[in-house]
Amino acid sequence: MAAVAVKNHADPNHRPQFGLINLLKAGAAQLIVLHHLAFYGPMSDYVQPMWPALLGWLGDSARIAVQVFLVIGGFLAAKSLSPDGARPLGVMPGLAIGRRYAKLAPPFIAATLLAVLANLLAGLAMEHDSISAPAGIGQLLAHGLLLHGVLGYESLSAGAWYVAIDFQLYAASVLIVWSAGRLAGARQQAMLLPLLAAAGMTLSLFYFNLDSSWDNWAPYFFGSYGLGMLAWWASDPRRQSSAVSALVLLMLVPATLALSMEFRSRIALALATACVLCLCGRSAIGQHGRTWSAVHALGRISYGVFLIHFPVCLLVNAVFVRYAPLEPEWQALGMLCAWTASLAAGAAFHRWVEVPLGRAVRFTMAHLVMRPVLQ
Repeated sequence: MAAVAVKNHADPNHRPQFGLINLLKAGAAQLIVLHHLAFYGPMSDYVQPMWPALLGWLGDSARIAVQVFLVIGGFLAAKSLSPDGARPLGVMPGLAIGRRYAKLAPPFIAATLLAVLANLLAGLAMEHDSISAPAGIGQLLAHGLLLHGVLGYESLSAGAWYVAIDFQLYAASVLIVWSAGRLAGARQQAMLLPLLAAAGMTLSLFYFNLDSSWDNWAPYFFGSYGLGMLAWWASDPRRQSSAVSALVLLMLVPATLALSMEFRSRIALALATACVLCLCGRSAIGQHGRTWSAVHALGRISYGVFLIHFPVCLLVNAVFVRYAPLEPEWQALGMLCAWTASLAAGAAFHRWVEVPLGRAVRFTMAHLVMRPVLQ
């Protein structure tokens, strides 16, 4: 039994961080839902006098919870592209980037179409600045290509920017790993990969992340994403202590200096998340029982919740503002209903949309890749 535990601890697919990742994803997803409920209203406008401090924090500071997703994204990208910490990229960059698009885009497109419908229905019941104007063809195409931000189109759903940025960041990480494969052999990549990622992270923290005009582009966010990548490599229990120390320094030194130059709470949270993932990778964590089962379930549906919660919240806002008394207590009940409905809709979206679309896309891509080989 002990031998199995040691094996699982060393196996990249059974590291103890993955229970923690589901916990972080579940918690961050709830904060994002609550942030959008507090920020967009109109139910929160009526609840604000009753809980001004809470809604003020949710509407402002809670948005940095997205940094948790950025760090986890970098962590999992490093795992998928270099699962043993030294193996070169096993597929062509175009194929790897195409697979990422195929994973992100289909459920995002489905959720975007639902958001367009929700905006139309909510517009029949209320007037509020959280309702988007009717979508045009160009706007829909830009969303489908994950280019809405860089092309200057208004997002049709809260959080739509993140999906596009995640795709850009993954593409950047693919190019980093591919470049390392071209510059060095498999053994040398064990340190070259982190050095390249650390260089990109440092450039982001000291330049791009200080200029908000870059916030539709990957370099603005690569500081957090790069911290996640370094956390994966540093958490490998098979690495010698000297290599781990060097990787931890690559994480800590640029981020700490950047924070001392200009403190940013979002970067501080990203650094703390990366450190927790790194530390937990070198220690055992129990992940059994009903509580952890609930955590894993919430972690699995977090992307579905992230995608679908805004149209759900928009419709609940419309119903409560139109049909319920405009009193703080009633509108607070509406916010609670919107939160729980978002979780239920996220679970349904994950089961009936995200998973089937993922299977169909994987099957199609496998068929397209294998067909030239068979011919």
